[in-house]
Amino acid sequence: MLKKMGEAVARVARKVNETVENDSDTLELYLEGNALYKLPDEVSSLHRLKIINLSRNQFRDFPEKLTALLALETINLEENFIVDVPVEKLDAMPSLKCVNLRLNPLNPEVRVIAKPLIRFDLLVSPEEAQSDSAQ
Repeated sequence: MLKKMGEAVARVARKVNETVENDSDTLELYLEGNALYKLPDEVSSLHRLKIINLSRNQFRDFPEKLTALLALETINLEENFIVDVPVEKLDAMPSLKCVNLRLNPLNPEVRVIAKPLIRFDLLVSPEEAQSDSAQ
């Protein structure tokens, strides 16, 4: 188990370092399926990051470090364990176009509050699918 965790951490560190060193105008970071439950601090320095894929990880809280990355256009957090979302902070992000929160056990309030407040696409699973997956 520790060996697998160490390998995942090494993979994540390599990906973040590659992204930091990349001078491309379109920065993308793919960290899906790495059993992450928090973001490495280095992600905060990726000011030109446009796309981040954190699907199929272990996040229980929305990684709020992402709300400081103003160039971010797409956040994929599908298949995590996120209940609450900082809707107001996300709505303040000028470039944000899409947040994928499918297959997360979202608080029902997030669904009700978010829709009229936001200008970006918020992708969530139908409520019936969430209650089925919780059983």
